[in-house]
Amino acid sequence: MSSAPNQTVGGDTGLSSKPVPAASLVGHVQHLFSHVKIENLFAGLSGGVVSTLVLHPLDLVKIRFAVSDGLDLRPKYSGMVHCMKSVWQQEGLRGLYQGVTPNVWGAGASWGLYFLFYNAIKGYKNEGRQTALSATEHLVSAAEAGMLTLTITNPIWVTKTRLVLQYNADPTSKQYTGMVDALVKIYRHEGIHGLYKGYVPGLFGTSHGALQFMAYEELKRDYNRYKKAPSDAKLNALEYISMAALSKIFAVATTYPYQVVRARLQDQHNRYNGVMDVIRRTWRNEGAIGFYKGIIPNVIRVTPACCITFVVYENVSRLLLG
Repeated sequence: MSSAPNQTVGGDTGLSSKPVPAASLVGHVQHLFSHVKIENLFAGLSGGVVSTLVLHPLDLVKIRFAVSDGLDLRPKYSGMVHCMKSVWQQEGLRGLYQGVTPNVWGAGASWGLYFLFYNAIKGYKNEGRQTALSATEHLVSAAEAGMLTLTITNPIWVTKTRLVLQYNADPTSKQYTGMVDALVKIYRHEGIHGLYKGYVPGLFGTSHGALQFMAYEELKRDYNRYKKAPSDAKLNALEYISMAALSKIFAVATTYPYQVVRARLQDQHNRYNGVMDVIRRTWRNEGAIGFYKGIIPNVIRVTPACCITFVVYENVSRLLLG
């Protein structure tokens, strides 16, 4: 959503397709924020934090496989179990939870803000309507929420990637002592640009969240219609888990390559000249399979993580919102 005066806003945003004066646009923004509910922020944050604490080691494995481009300094793993076992033997539980602080902050903030923005945008578009939002409108609402969330949280994800890629076998890679130290050093040596590495593929990644939320909303609505229940009727935990798992697998299978590109851009051990350079070099050196490195631990991690997040979110938001 732009706040620039006389900005043309149209399509599925729910705003007028004609240029609007600044005062009118401010009114639109104020109206949008009237739909913001802090309970959605807290419920989403709770779900993100719980799922991250449970499943962070799988995220570490996914990132290490995603950047596996043949550099000698990187540890070599034969598979997911071997990777986790190696990290455990060399660094113990602390090693498996390397980078967990920014991951908790990032996941909590991302899920909290995502649900906050998504529900506010949905409420704005739903106001005064007699019909439910279409699949396309859910898709656009989720994409808008994703772009807003990414703009706020990208620096946290850069620090998480850097911390996860500090290998115990290579003392020179131990550049950062923690999340705050990483944020300060990245800003000092690389500026704002360093904190926003991976932002462009991250924007593409908003399509991941958008597809997931669209599928989740449509599955819930169709399931309730099948049961002849109201479209927003509460489901049980197993039903929420099923909807969340199916929507997440659909989104991951559709959009995973952007995560490889993003992780490689954020990696401190290799240097790329932008998104297209990552794509060209990955394709030339590793072929199509290079864009799907780490997808198995990713699916194993994100599917239960998504289920935990959505179950916690749905129940906490029901509790808070009555």
